[in-house]
Amino acid sequence: AMTGSTGPFLQWAQEVAALLLLRVRRTVLQTAILLCVLLLLLWVAVFLYGSFYYSYMPTVSYISPVHYRFRTDCGLPGPDLCSFPIANISLVKNNRDKVLMYGQPYRISLELELPESPVNQELGMFMVAISCYTKGGRIISSSTRATMLHYRSGLLQTLDTLVFAGLFFLGFAEQKQIVEVELYSDYREDSYVPTIGAVIEIQTNRIQIYGAQLRIHAHFTGLRYLLYNFPVTSAILGVASNFTFLSVIVLFSYLQWIWGSVWPREPLLVQVNTRDGASLQQRREEARRRIVTPRPGTGGERVSLGGGDVGKQGRGLENVEGGQESGLTVRLQHPSGHREPLKQEPRTCSAEFESVDESSLLTDANYPPPAGTPVMLPQLGEGDEIRQRYVCSSS
Repeated sequence: AMTGSTGPFLQWAQEVAALLLLRVRRTVLQTAILLCVLLLLLWVAVFLYGSFYYSYMPTVSYISPVHYRFRTDCGLPGPDLCSFPIANISLVKNNRDKVLMYGQPYRISLELELPESPVNQELGMFMVAISCYTKGGRIISSSTRATMLHYRSGLLQTLDTLVFAGLFFLGFAEQKQIVEVELYSDYREDSYVPTIGAVIEIQTNRIQIYGAQLRIHAHFTGLRYLLYNFPVTSAILGVASNFTFLSVIVLFSYLQWIWGSVWPREPLLVQVNTRDGASLQQRREEARRRIVTPRPGTGGERVSLGGGDVGKQGRGLENVEGGQESGLTVRLQHPSGHREPLKQEPRTCSAEFESVDESSLLTDANYPPPAGTPVMLPQLGEGDEIRQRYVCSSS
């Protein structure tokens, strides 16, 4: 008895376990698919933000070494140079990427490393000139600035030498000054004539230089200012925005695929009106009511039009111009078998022919013709019958 009672329970337990296992497998599969989709969307969002940042943000800071050259063939003794030091700097990175971006303001400055030598201290003020050029060497912008070595008294120089004598002796420090000359405070690139290089000239021949660097720093405003000064916050907001947008697109695509449509479509009801204003349904009902009744006096004669008769009589009935209906000439089929012509009816009366078969009634594609259009009888085969009825106007 216990074996018989535990049999259905074990079967029920197996069915429940199988159902639970199926649901668990389905849940795990759906969760794995969801995680893969979310990871893919996150990766695409990060990629889109990185692409936007790379294409939208210009070069923040560009530093290029300046190597001066001057003439040495004059043979003048002393510290004087034969010509002004001059340097040519390219503003195209790797002969491909431009340093300057259109519409972005830049600060361009020259950084001079000058020793505190007696020649430089006695030099006083001197001029630094820059000329920016485009393809072909055409000058598009130039600027000139004055600068000099910072003044330090003899006592200050002596104290500085005594304090840093050990560093000077070991080579960790030098007696020099860094002089920065601002050449452009707000330089903007022209998209039609891009800048590809600059020529820098120091207009003195009694200067001694350790080295020089050209610094180009971008001044950011608006969105670029936020992206540059708050990079982490901007990255989080940008990636989150892209992820949300992509998630909404994927969600709507999933609903469209599952349901077929996010918003249910309402049935479109179209009412087609005939020439006299009656609806299509009313016209069809009127056509059904006109299943013909033989005209009194004709003895119930049937009008039969075979294929040959229709061909001989012009294959149809036509209305004359102006809306008046012409008389009709057909042949009547008598019970005796011979045919005789039907007399022409007056113009005040019109003969209408209707097929007994309801397939010739008005359908959705068989609209009444406009006024003045000739009315043609339908093509009839052998044995087809039509009946005649007259509609006369009251006079």
